[in-house]
Amino acid sequence: MPRKKKLGAAPLVGRRERNKLDTRQRIRAAARDLFARRGYSAATMRDIAGQAHVALGTLFNYADDKRDLVFLIFNDVLDELTERALAAPRPGDPLADQLMAVFRCHYLELAKNPVLSRLLLQELTFYSQGKEAGRFHAIRARLIAGIERLVRAAQANGRIGTAEKPAFVARYIFFVYSAALRWWIASPRPDVRRGLAELRRLLTLQLNGLRR
Repeated sequence: MPRKKKLGAAPLVGRRERNKLDTRQRIRAAARDLFARRGYSAATMRDIAGQAHVALGTLFNYADDKRDLVFLIFNDVLDELTERALAAPRPGDPLADQLMAVFRCHYLELAKNPVLSRLLLQELTFYSQGKEAGRFHAIRARLIAGIERLVRAAQANGRIGTAEKPAFVARYIFFVYSAALRWWIASPRPDVRRGLAELRRLLTLQLNGLRR
């Protein structure tokens, strides 16, 4: 007699899907290791395929080029990081404190591996095509939308008085954060405490211009 499927039970992952996930993880691990040890320029797609124990053609099923591999490495991290960062601000806090709560998560995460973090920030400029591009842009859009919600709430409470649309202000804040992040991570030994202190100064200067 066939067993009845339990209600609410999680669907079993098929062998083919497990194999794809395993291959993806091996490619991510190989790319991460070779980019960190040899450098982005020296590591080749063939080297990465060899270390991941996959055919070169299989590697191209997961990433179009080395830039795409950078985002294959980071998109899972960025997805989880964005979720955690947007949950960090406390309602009722000043907008500067809320923004710092969001951005602090990013500084702490990127400080774990400055070499790979520099590579990520270097390669995301003009990144619009590739198997991982759509997912990356969706993650970034989610972060900016979260900043926009904080701005809209601050406008509604009279904490900032600009008549600009919240979406435009959110982009303005994101641009300052992005530039500060690159300036900080480019130093030989990025110090999280000092980087966050400088970011707060920049945001404070920026937000002072948005008050009534």
